[in-house]
Amino acid sequence: MLQSEIVNPTSKIYKHIFFDLDHTIWDFDKNAEETLHELYGIHNLSNLGLPSADLFIETYTKNNHLLWAKYHLGQITKDELREERFKTTFIELGVAPDLVPVDFEDAYVALGPTKTNLFPHAHETLAYLQSKYTLHLISNGFKESTEIKVAGTNLASYFQNVIISEVVGVNKPDPLIFQHAIDLAGATVQESLMIGDSLEADVRGALAFGMDAIYFNPLGLEKPADVPVQINHLKELTLML
Repeated sequence: MLQSEIVNPTSKIYKHIFFDLDHTIWDFDKNAEETLHELYGIHNLSNLGLPSADLFIETYTKNNHLLWAKYHLGQITKDELREERFKTTFIELGVAPDLVPVDFEDAYVALGPTKTNLFPHAHETLAYLQSKYTLHLISNGFKESTEIKVAGTNLASYFQNVIISEVVGVNKPDPLIFQHAIDLAGATVQESLMIGDSLEADVRGALAFGMDAIYFNPLGLEKPADVPVQINHLKELTLML
């Protein structure tokens, strides 16, 4: 089983490691918080009756996570996600639909991906793993923003392939994107490992495909019984792999 193989430092079964990007390496919530604090001031949201940036961010984060879960499963489109996440947030906070800033989503999409906060020890961990394994990214993010994030944080040099669901045409957890990633890497399922924060998209998607997986759980949530291995900090990977 995966857990015994990973915990045992003499195990050398893996050759390829596939990482998720958002919420796993790139700290999505921290970068979103910075972006929205700036946009709260730029767009004078207090004039719309929104008393604090923090309440706006908290409400947006909840709505965005719910919509991304639907996007992962193919229940909504990219356009629907982008149209709904701020519209829903403004209306939930009492802003009349006709007063919702129509350009807010565009401003967020332009500014957000330029933020550069990564989870602690990201570069250190990736450099260590790159010396032992071939690394790849599989992201359900959108093409333009993913490319900006990877370039702006100097992550590109670690990864042989950056696989973006919008380009492939299917999202994790669809087995087709895992098959595409394996084929592109010239790898086998048995020698490959997936690491990500999403239980459905990354962990259960990989496990259902037959690939081992590690759940990145920085919030310390309870680990589901069907998840073999979890980490709370990226640096733990340097002790496990």
